[in-house]
Amino acid sequence: MPGQSIRPITWVLLAAGSIFLVLIAAASWLMRDQIYQALLDPGIPFQTYEPPPAPDYTDPDSWAVRPVLAALGDEEPAVFFVHPTMHRGASSWNSSLDRRSHREQMQQLYLPNYAGPFAGTGAVFAPLYRHAALYAYMNNREDSRQARALAYDDVRAAFSQFLADIGDERPVILVGVGQGGGHLTRLLLDVVSRDENLIARLIAAYVLEAPVAASLFDGPLQSIPLCDSREAIRCVVTFMPVREDEARRIEAIVDRSMTVLGDGELATTRGLELACVNPLLWDLSGGRAPARLHQGGAAAEGLELGERPSPLASQTGAQCRNGLLFIEQPRSRTLRRPSRLAEIRRVPPFNLFYADLEADVSRRAAILATTLAEERRWAPELPEAEEVVAVPVRPID
Repeated sequence: MPGQSIRPITWVLLAAGSIFLVLIAAASWLMRDQIYQALLDPGIPFQTYEPPPAPDYTDPDSWAVRPVLAALGDEEPAVFFVHPTMHRGASSWNSSLDRRSHREQMQQLYLPNYAGPFAGTGAVFAPLYRHAALYAYMNNREDSRQARALAYDDVRAAFSQFLADIGDERPVILVGVGQGGGHLTRLLLDVVSRDENLIARLIAAYVLEAPVAASLFDGPLQSIPLCDSREAIRCVVTFMPVREDEARRIEAIVDRSMTVLGDGELATTRGLELACVNPLLWDLSGGRAPARLHQGGAAAEGLELGERPSPLASQTGAQCRNGLLFIEQPRSRTLRRPSRLAEIRRVPPFNLFYADLEADVSRRAAILATTLAEERRWAPELPEAEEVVAVPVRPID
């Protein structure tokens, strides 16, 4: 019958169509980050892009957190915190400050997890800034570099206001996470390393989840070395956590990321030696720290600064190798990276070393306080003021 002769052909077509759909789905899954990246492209050259209005850092609305100085003690440290990427892209190269979703994300996630460990030691100042889109960190295009440069200009302006606010004597803690870590590295080069008074007051700078070239500490950052012991002050802590099985993330960091060099320009990380301080051993030895030394990670959400989460201890060991901090898969699922698109370029929604950082900054702050007291004690006395006698000026014939 005619219908019976068509049926096998129909099954063949259906099978072929099903196989085609499976292949399309498999290809989409394998290329999901590339597809996501294409969707995030702002689609306009940066040269013709009109960025959002620049922030005014004398205005409290340009800050996620800006303490009232009158409420602080004279010796209380001040923390300058630079947040990670929240803006994904698609609509613009840089985020505007009036994005409600970004402000909520700051308050709900990044301040509790990444500013929280430092809030017990000092008063946190956290500027909002026109941070570059996630898309700008998924490629090394010139447009992406310019988007990052615009974001850095804001961070530098905020830092100038921060320094004006806190005065010339208050101890300082600097913290940058993800994109914020890159901007903090450039601040160290452009501003901090050139200011002896600021270096003298620096407890430590924490550059987290951002690659830092080790060569900087043999050159322009010699005055602010890597923290090579638990007792070191006026130094830099930096690490990039990865697991052995995260091949794509490791490749993205060591071959396809960008970091600032001594001339202040961005360069790819390929072939560069990266810096790493072990947050369990607090040294540069390269030794492996067992999980029993891990003081605790936290997945904090919605807490006010000063409200402490309950960190989970002994979740991972850690070892610095080839400029990366190799960790183990945490036992708690709350401290494991989620399966998000472009996760290899994101800061996780938890802080695996929350309690370790908390204890570290408290210890270094106490050491700096003692050091400053000793330095002031032994500083040479100023000579007595001499009376200046007015002498008439006689013209020379």
